[in-house]
Amino acid sequence: MDKLADVSADALRTALTDVESAKAAKRLMVALDYKDDVSVADLTDRYGIPRSTLYYWLDRFEEQSIADAIEDEPRPGRPPRLTDDARETLQADLGADPTAHGYDDETWTPELVQAHIEREYGVSYSTGHVRRLLREFDAGR
Repeated sequence: MDKLADVSADALRTALTDVESAKAAKRLMVALDYKDDVSVADLTDRYGIPRSTLYYWLDRFEEQSIADAIEDEPRPGRPPRLTDDARETLQADLGADPTAHGYDDETWTPELVQAHIEREYGVSYSTGHVRRLLREFDAGR
């Protein structure tokens, strides 16, 4: 149990009180349990996480700040089809009544938002993706 020798359990506990995501909390709990001499084998059983992932997480706590270690690293992927400016404009669009944009409906539905995005921004999204966008917009308010 040589890992995390330079990581304070108090700092881990303090970070745990401040985190909002379940994933970050889980990583902190794993680190705290490890510091309490719970073996990696027991941690894999307790949390249902592969041994390689646990070692990866523990290495991150050693190499990075706690705040960085609990967050996912950026993953490569396809860039969003709506630019940041278009997303902001879309969010503003949704703050107005759909009739202000020439629709007969008085409330925004995912299907109407989907049609609006395609008409105004030339981007086609699935209804599921539109629902995720709407949840994201609600979370940002």
